Amino acid sequence: MNGIAVAVKVGAAMILNKVLAVYVGPSGYALIGQFQNALAVALSLGGGVMGPGVTKGTAQHFDNRAQQHTVWQTAIKLTLSATLLASITFIVANQWLSFKLLERSDMGTVFIGLGLALPAIAMNNLLLAIINGKKDVATYVSANIIGSLLSLLVVGVLTSVWGLYGALLAIAISPAALLLATGALVSRREWFKVTFLWGKVDRTTVRELSGFGLMGLTSAIMSPLAYMFIRNYLSATLGLNAAGYWQASWKISEIYLMLVTLTLSMYYLPRLAEIKVRAELGKEIVKVYSLVLPLVVIGAITMYLLRDFVIAHLFSRDFAPMRDLFLWQLIGDVMKIGSWILSYIMLGRAMVRTFILTEVLFSLSFYGLTVVFVSIYGLQGVAMAYAGNYLVYWIMMALLVKNEMKKMETTHV
Repeated sequence: MNGIAVAVKVGAAMILNKVLAVYVGPSGYALIGQFQNALAVALSLGGGVMGPGVTKGTAQHFDNRAQQHTVWQTAIKLTLSATLLASITFIVANQWLSFKLLERSDMGTVFIGLGLALPAIAMNNLLLAIINGKKDVATYVSANIIGSLLSLLVVGVLTSVWGLYGALLAIAISPAALLLATGALVSRREWFKVTFLWGKVDRTTVRELSGFGLMGLTSAIMSPLAYMFIRNYLSATLGLNAAGYWQASWKISEIYLMLVTLTLSMYYLPRLAEIKVRAELGKEIVKVYSLVLPLVVIGAITMYLLRDFVIAHLFSRDFAPMRDLFLWQLIGDVMKIGSWILSYIMLGRAMVRTFILTEVLFSLSFYGLTVVFVSIYGLQGVAMAYAGNYLVYWIMMALLVKNEMKKMETTHV
């Protein structure tokens, strides 16, 4: 079922990619990447980082519905409070954000649209986290399929009508519309009622969710900010088109890795939340590696061999220079997924301090390596920095997980 959802999502992403490449070109593509990173930061500031904590709490208390409802109620109130503050900020500072993030003064209304849509986006993400934690695969897959098709429709239509402005506006508001579809689907499940979402805030749950909130906030802010700084650096040193080429190569990685990343979030995180024994955790890691890593390697090799075909059919001739990025970008993808399989353990076992420290450190090192390698190797250097950064991250994750498993053996937790 997840394969069906991924197939629809990949198909929609490929069509959208072509529409955006044709209508906005490399320079517009760079601005779209910049805005998508701004959206990620907005969601994190708006409480969107509660998702992993809600998924873990829901899965962990699978035999206690009252405790599940407490998790949901606490997360909803925390999210709405943060979201309203973030929404007001984006609406009030719309012109400043347009100039600072997009280097244009005519895109302020896009940030107003984002501010208005933010509460609905955050609520939809929380509902999806609840569905994921309940392991209701049918509902989760259906919501993702509807979301992919709706995004394709909205972004495709607005981009074809208004070009770059339409694309940015659609990216801002289309996720909000998904709340109606997700709400309709989940309302039919016997385990869900709207009244389950509203109640008093539980202090113990706040502390549990706060740890996940801090981890999610760090990841959701540091990574997009690193990408935004890298994009600005490439634009300043090599030109806006060069930043667009890198954004395009990044998008290719996102598309073909969807099968892995969506499966990790849907299956792996809830599963890790259930594991209490060291031997069981070790078996789960081996199982996931044996299934996932060969797929990623095969996918990377296939993408490299078909790179000219991919550029021609997913983008346009204007994106031809991105061909030089493929080798190191695809090597980096393998390193990334290899390290993520281990880093999810930090989420599943709530290793808050370690997670925050490594996220900050490796986001900064990605930018630093980019500056060094680009100055030596040109645009190809950003892909080399990506691969090198995730190689070191993978080694670090292996050491940290080994240490955590030793603790499990001692404490039996």
